[in-house]
Formats: sequence, C-alpha cells, structure tokens
Amino acid sequence: MSIGLPFLSVRLHPQPSVYGTDMDVLSDAVAAMRTGRPHSSRRDYHAPWGTRFDPSDGAGFHVVLRGSAWLVPTEGEPVALGPGDVAFLAHGRGHALVSALEVEPEAVRLGPDGTWPEPPLPARDSTPDTVTLCGAYLLDRTRAHPLLTELPEVVHLPARVGAHRALRAAVELLGMELEEPQPGSDIIVTSLLDTLLLYIVRAWWQRERRGGAGHPTGWSAALADPAVAAALRAIHGAPDRPWTVEELGAHGGLSRAAFARRFTTLVGEPPLTYLTWWRMTTAGRLLREDDLSLRQIAQRAGYTSEFAFAKAFKREYGVPPGQYRRRAS
Repeated sequence: MSIGLPFLSVRLHPQPSVYGTDMDVLSDAVAAMRTGRPHSSRRDYHAPWGTRFDPSDGAGFHVVLRGSAWLVPTEGEPVALGPGDVAFLAHGRGHALVSALEVEPEAVRLGPDGTWPEPPLPARDSTPDTVTLCGAYLLDRTRAHPLLTELPEVVHLPARVGAHRALRAAVELLGMELEEPQPGSDIIVTSLLDTLLLYIVRAWWQRERRGGAGHPTGWSAALADPAVAAALRAIHGAPDRPWTVEELGAHGGLSRAAFARRFTTLVGEPPLTYLTWWRMTTAGRLLREDDLSLRQIAQRAGYTSEFAFAKAFKREYGVPPGQYRRRAS
C-alpha cells in the first residue's frame, strides 16, 4: 500500500463527514486514480535551458520558486510562468519547460516508478537563473474520475497576493524539505505531495465555481449544484447502501424525476449508473491495497452476494476480482 494522507484513502464505510462539504467528493475523485508513490525534485536551471517531458500515464506539476520559465504543452499555447506560479498537467500528454521559446529542450525521462533523474551538478559559485519544484504522480487512467478528466491541458494558478494561501504554504513546506532533508523527510514529502495535489485541484475547482471565464460547467457545475452535490456526498459516504433515485433526490430536496434529469445533465450519466461505477472503482482500489476478503469487499461495495459482486466486477474490469488482485500484487 502506498504511503499517503488518511483523507486520500477510499471511504467505503458509512460514516459522518468531518468536512460536510463538496471536498469529500473531490478527495475521492483524486484517490480513485492515484496509485504508487508520488515523487518530487527541486531543480536549478542556468540559462539557456530547456527540458522536455515525454507522454506518460502520470500527472505532474511545476512551481517556479525563482526566475521565470515557459511551459509549452503538446496542445495549446505556451504559458509564461513567474515566481510563485503553479502549473499542473493532469493528462500526461507531454510538455516542455524552457527558459525561452527559441530554446530546443532536452528530453527528461522519469524512471518506471516515477522517480526523477538526478539533476546535473551546478558550477561552483554559480547562481541559478531559475529554481523550480517539480512533482510527478502515478495514475490509473482506466479508472479516471470524470472530475479530473475535465481538467484543461494546463491548470495555471498564477501567484497573487492572498490567493490560494494553503497551496502556497504546502509549496513552501515541500521546498524546505527538498532543499534540506531531515529525519522523516521521506514520509513528509510524500504526504505533502498528496496534499499539494488536492490543493491544486481544489484551487481550480473553486475558480471554476466562481465562474472563471463564464459559468461553471460539467463536474464543476455538478459540485456547485446543491441537490446534485448532496447526492454525490451521499453516494461517496455510503456506497454500500442500496440507494434509490428517490432517496438520492430527497437529499437535495427534489422529486425523483427532477433530480434524475438534473443529475444526468450535470454528471453525464444517471444516478444509479454513477453509483455502480463508483462502487466498482472503490472495490478495485480495495483489492489492490487491502487484505480484506472478497466477501468483505463485496459487502462494502453494496453487494450481499459475493457471486453477484464477482459478476459485476468482471463485467466492469474484464477479469474476476481474485485475478485482478493477483495482477495488482
């Protein structure tokens, strides 16, 4: 099991929410895809410089601590980054980071486990023009939550006074741990990376909820809608409960028909279809990361019969749950 923060673990037990907000669904959306262990590196650059990151199954971020850079995505226009700017790339399509647009970048390949290659040793008494923090996350894109698949090619969070204070605090702590490792830094860095990922996605979501360039759409609109958000919290808080569309609608104060229409429009699929998808997603995560028996996992995923669970799981994943667990081990 990968090391991470408790709120990133999958919650299959019914329990009262300690947050009481849409952030529970956001945490689960991130946890649904996260696998393995995240990695990070503090990089010093001396102009002219340029690095190219090949496409991968993961996601990554760059934070400019000093100086400036251009982020050049595979699709879309280059993005100018200044001190304090955060750029997150969720889709793993490859990108470049350069000191100037005319610089030809050199390829940087991450290790199979997502580790960064060691940076070149700087020249003695040489002050870097640009200092960055970079991070990489391993993702299971076969279970990509739609909230994250809707993210743009580049999530750019410019540094602004008073904006995203929690995110800035996490960046500062991560930079300190990477610059001067201390006892315990290994676990601290891993936890900070998990925290940073949530802060980045939260900052984007909050910006979209406030309207961004227009009005929130897709999952941003779903989480901003009181009735749909209440139903999503109910599903994520107790996926083992035999929910009906009428019960879920009651959480938001809507009739069955009105709720079903609104949920389907905003989420992109009917309520019970999403419920089944989420049950199978969380069951798959338990099979990968927990020693519970198949019977226990079936019960926590809302199935009274282990046979019915195995049948539904194979229909979703293409293999029986036992075989899936063996492959993941």
